[in-house]
Formats: sequence, C-alpha cells, structure tokens
Amino acid sequence: MVLALIITNVGVFLLWGMADENTKVYTKVSALGFKKHKTPKYIVLIVISLDNFNSGHLHTLITNAFSHRNTFHIFSNMIGLYFFGRNKKFGSEFLLKLYLSGAVGGSGASGAVNAVMLLDIFLFPKATLYLNFFVPVPAVLLGIFLIGKDMLRILEGNSQISASAHLGGAAVAAIAWAGVRKGRF
Repeated sequence: MVLALIITNVGVFLLWGMADENTKVYTKVSALGFKKHKTPKYIVLIVISLDNFNSGHLHTLITNAFSHRNTFHIFSNMIGLYFFGRNKKFGSEFLLKLYLSGAVGGSGASGAVNAVMLLDIFLFPKATLYLNFFVPVPAVLLGIFLIGKDMLRILEGNSQISASAHLGGAAVAAIAWAGVRKGRF
C-alpha cells in the first residue's frame, strides 16, 4: 500500500506539472494558504477550499490527499510516508484509512503523512529514529519536536508551511492511537 500511495502522489504531481499554460487561471486556494498565482483550473477543483466546499465539491476532501505545492514538498512527504508507512502493525487497509483520515483532518497530503508518521511514533515512543538520517533520537523526542515546531509556526504566523495541516494530521494520529490502544483497530 505504501508504494501505491507514493506512486499515486507522484503521478498526480507529474500531471500537475504537465498542465497546459492556457488552462491556468489566477486564483487563491485559501485553505492551503497559497497566495494569488497562476493555478491550473483542474487543480482548483481537486484541492480543498471554502469555495469548493460551499459548491458541493466534497470530493476535494479526498483528492487533496494527493496534492503537493512543489518538488521539495512531495519529496519530503514521500520520504516520511515510505519510512513510517511500512510499519507491519498498520496493514494495507489500515494504512489507507489512516492516510485518508489524516488528509481530511489535515486538509491535504501533509496532514496525511503526518498522521502516518506520528501514529508510528505514538505506538513506538522508545524506538530509535534518525533525525536528518544521521542523528539517533528516541521517537518520543522526534514527536515532541514535530508537534512543537508546528505549534511554534502557528504562534509566529509562518504561512510558508501549513502547520495547521500537520497538527490536523497529528490529531488524527492521536485518535487512531487511542483506538489502537483500546483494541478497535
């Protein structure tokens, strides 16, 4: 399932890159914090926005799960998904449900990946993880760092990265963790 999610994300990202310049319109996708810029018209119909929601385009709750702003965004999300989504405890069906729930709770792919990463951290807080691939740290410290960093971004008003999306994914992970602990999954 991890590879299927990665392939889907990369495929959607590549399709975005091939958008015909004539189909682009100026728009603001407020839920993601994008500023006014040229956006392919079909992207406007697959990302979450208040306009889409009010227009009954509820499918954007799911299609937004595969939306990325740039190459670094998709690369970092897919690295996180690859390393944390391979946990044997998840299973394919559970991973898909968690990913999509994280996307809804976090308004997009970053929320989805954060849900996967943080659930793994919540389930195995004593595991050793490698910060930036080199520095060994206990998983619980990485979890505190990730959540704390996003809370700080919100307090500072940093709009370059959607901290609220990450925290939405964290909330989904916390709910899933409570369910796993009670034997519901």
